[in-house]
Amino acid sequence: MCFAPPTSVTILPTDLTETRPLERRVDTLLRLETEDEEPLLLAVEAQGKKDSHKPASWAYYASYLLTKYRLQPMLLVVCQDRATAEWAARPVTFGPPQWPLLALRPLVAGPHNMPVITDPDEVHKDLALATLSAITRGKNPDIEAILKAVTAVLQDTPDAVKNPVIEFIFQGLGKLPAAALWRKLVPHQATFALSTTTRGRRSSPWRFRHSRPGACQRSCSNVTRSQ
Repeated sequence: MCFAPPTSVTILPTDLTETRPLERRVDTLLRLETEDEEPLLLAVEAQGKKDSHKPASWAYYASYLLTKYRLQPMLLVVCQDRATAEWAARPVTFGPPQWPLLALRPLVAGPHNMPVITDPDEVHKDLALATLSAITRGKNPDIEAILKAVTAVLQDTPDAVKNPVIEFIFQGLGKLPAAALWRKLVPHQATFALSTTTRGRRSSPWRFRHSRPGACQRSCSNVTRSQ
């Protein structure tokens, strides 16, 4: 291992406390319970384009979550185009090339590795996976069939599950034309989702894991098989 000799050395403050409030917010944060292993934390982030500053933020999130909860963190990045998804999936190292200090490798869900789910029976089997399918394929010609299949299942779904799913899809579709279709399919719930988003409140579509404890794990497994 060979480091170039320094030409100067500057002593910096040793106090790493933030001197002013700094907002750092993930889109969704989940605690995953398993039968045989320790609980995990899953942070979910939507990423619409390449951003060279994001990996550093994601590394900060992981370190902060580990420090605060003392549980191992994972990061799921949700993208709507393949180029952004492939960029987000690349491992990133921090530190000098001679001796990397940290390595970041998020899970990434995008249109390249999420199935097209247009059958309500398949949606019913895994609502979390269908939710990711709807968000990641917001620009896909099949989005109308995907959203209609999700809507059919949500009609018989308890509000405690339905409302977070509707909100998450609404947020995930953003300003895409598919968002207008989603608003028409679930007009009253979409209005509720918009109002809660405006107030800065966040919910998770995986809150239904209490009734289907393996749903989120199956969705994550679907992502890992493609990376």
